[in-house]
Amino acid sequence: MIAGSGKASGIALVISDVDGTLVTGDKRLTEATVTAVRRLRAAGIGFSIASARPPIGLRNLVAELQLDLPMGAFNGASVVRPDLSTIEERTIPEAAARSALDRLLAEGLDVWVFAEGAWWLRDPEGPYTDLERRTIGAEPRVVADLGPLMGSAAKIVGVSRDHAHLAACEARIGSALAGQATIHRSQKYYLDVTPPHLDKGRFVTWMSAHLAIPPERIATFGDAGNDRPMFAHSGFSVAMGNAEAAVKAAARAVTDSNDADGFAHAVERFLLP
Repeated sequence: MIAGSGKASGIALVISDVDGTLVTGDKRLTEATVTAVRRLRAAGIGFSIASARPPIGLRNLVAELQLDLPMGAFNGASVVRPDLSTIEERTIPEAAARSALDRLLAEGLDVWVFAEGAWWLRDPEGPYTDLERRTIGAEPRVVADLGPLMGSAAKIVGVSRDHAHLAACEARIGSALAGQATIHRSQKYYLDVTPPHLDKGRFVTWMSAHLAIPPERIATFGDAGNDRPMFAHSGFSVAMGNAEAAVKAAARAVTDSNDADGFAHAVERFLLP
């Protein structure tokens, strides 16, 4: 069920999260979602995405949605063009990266590292590796030791099937590395470590300046804790029906779930003239 504060006015740009928001649980774009993006463009409203995915994981979305604006990858730490060339990218400070790696491993989590344009891990059969393969369309590189990558890591991910444990890890590690790195769960099963002071909210601010669109004319969509900074930097925000309560509470409106065309329904309900 869609709930909110009525039609938003004057929206010139929509920025959406991807997983849990724009795509279904099995990582598909529905026809309704593709049509909604097309209708936004026809109405003169720009569209872009901000995702925890690496740039390569956005490639298929560019083709299917005919994206033509810069996009935010790695939770906003990387800004890329539709051809995936880099506009800017930051990496995690090495000391913070090493501390994060040690803490994630000490918590018993499987750990992935995105660095040097590749996805690195120790166990190719670990939890959710098959899902990530399908999501980003790439194979991981297997190494015995992730330590040598800590000087070039754009994102480190702690992975676990124990969602409650991962939520507790988010709080503990986030507190320990406050100011040194950005710590957010991008899914219930992924805990992302990215460069400090860079998040999806910062990407919204970057796009606002880049396109000369005031924040109050930007609408954002998301489902997870790493999407809340987008909400705080945009004039209108929509949480998915599958979002956690805290994410819904931070948004101006709530739509249906990602598996029930929630994005498309919200575009129709709140944004299109």
